[in-house]
Amino acid sequence: MNASDALHVLFVTPYLPSLIRVRPFNLIKALAAQGHRISLLALHPPGDDAGGLSDLRGWCEWVRVVPLPRWRPLWNALQVLPGDTPFQAAYSRSPQMVRAIRQTLERNHFDVAHLEHLRGAEFGEALEGLPVVFDSVDSIALLFERALRQAPRWQSRFLARLDLARTRRYEGQLLHRFRRVLVTSPEDREMLLRLTPPPVPEERLIVLPNGVDLRYFRPMGLERRPDTLIFSGKMSYHANVAAALCLVQEVMPHIWARRPQVQVWIVGKDPPSVVRELAADDRVLVTGTVPDLRPYLAQAAVAITPLRYSVGIQNKVLEAMAMGTPVVTTPATCRALA
Repeated sequence: MNASDALHVLFVTPYLPSLIRVRPFNLIKALAAQGHRISLLALHPPGDDAGGLSDLRGWCEWVRVVPLPRWRPLWNALQVLPGDTPFQAAYSRSPQMVRAIRQTLERNHFDVAHLEHLRGAEFGEALEGLPVVFDSVDSIALLFERALRQAPRWQSRFLARLDLARTRRYEGQLLHRFRRVLVTSPEDREMLLRLTPPPVPEERLIVLPNGVDLRYFRPMGLERRPDTLIFSGKMSYHANVAAALCLVQEVMPHIWARRPQVQVWIVGKDPPSVVRELAADDRVLVTGTVPDLRPYLAQAAVAITPLRYSVGIQNKVLEAMAMGTPVVTTPATCRALA
């Protein structure tokens, strides 16, 4: 790429890009490798993984992190409870982040801004005057519709019912607010088009699937454990909680009836108590946060992804496949890969 073609891109994210928040992490890496100048302004919610910061600082001209106080998301939710703003859109409201964006624009010239996720959508107002690419990633309204029908835990169904109508209205305005909107799958695209009131600027909506870093996720040559299954992901995510419960409580009894020695590894950060309690069976390992997912994927005989409902493309499937680990999954997970 010629230097004259390189863009100065301001990435604004409501969380720290990392191997857990892998989509913006990979986008920043790829754009920097193409010669674009990247600056990152990231909100840091409590407990968010900061393991990718050193890599990000190597790819970006600068990285600025704005902490989100632990009390702020709850306060934001209470403020919008009587209104029309979805909880997801209000979650990351931060006067400090808005000030940081405005200060950044006063002191620097950018060609374009990349704004991430529904939780970051409200920062679009602070980016006024700059072309903005909004990465919706998935349709949260579509996720809530599926959770309402299929989530086994009443808490997930209650939150989906509470926020669904507001999320539909909010997502229906995205194409009118931003120059370009990205989603990961055709299903998410169809949902946003259906939610958008006419006239629908369909040309603004682009499907950009998730990818996987094949230099990082690749076969490691470790010996496989023939009676070991792995389920990986961010375990605080309600769809992953439902999948972990389904795997251990509904699927594994059938397998254990024939092969009682089979082990299950549930690998990923922030498992709630209902998932940790699955380890009461000594054939189930619940790891919590691990420094490196790859050795677990490399040694497992099969990666199993029993998601009852999902949206977008599941990185856990791509990563397992990249490492040569066979994957058994559900139609809900395969739809976006077709």
